[in-house]
Amino acid sequence: MPFDPVAEARRLWSEQGWGAAAPGMAAVTSLMRAQQIVQARVEEVLRPFGLTFARYEVLMLLRLSRRGTLPMARIGERLQVHPASVTNAVDRLEGQGFVRRAPHPTDRRTTLVELTDDGRAVAGKATEELNASVFAEPGLGPQDVERLVDVLTELRREAGDF
Repeated sequence: MPFDPVAEARRLWSEQGWGAAAPGMAAVTSLMRAQQIVQARVEEVLRPFGLTFARYEVLMLLRLSRRGTLPMARIGERLQVHPASVTNAVDRLEGQGFVRRAPHPTDRRTTLVELTDDGRAVAGKATEELNASVFAEPGLGPQDVERLVDVLTELRREAGDF
């Protein structure tokens, strides 16, 4: 576009008499648009691996755990997602052969999710690609990346995220 639609929306917001809310609207709209841009980049990298970001997060959580296995409920807690989302992701990953479900050795109510060798391999390859294509070059300079992380950390803290 030849102009910034968020800046134009901010200008129009102010013209409508919502000037006090215009900076916040611009911030939220910019954040939402930035999220769409980053998500598209991540999905482009993960698509050849048959992964979504949600499934990638499950694989990496398991890969970075001590034993390569976690209870379903713990996965939901760590990723801060609804149990149904965990079930859906694990179902898909299990269908791909990247994880398997196993009974907990001491708690019959708990189901463990175990990373398979194929899951470990695909998580490693996907991470190499994400590191090279997205994480190492997120579209901002190093100082701006650190400032962005600080600002978003504060937003998350204020929202009770941690």
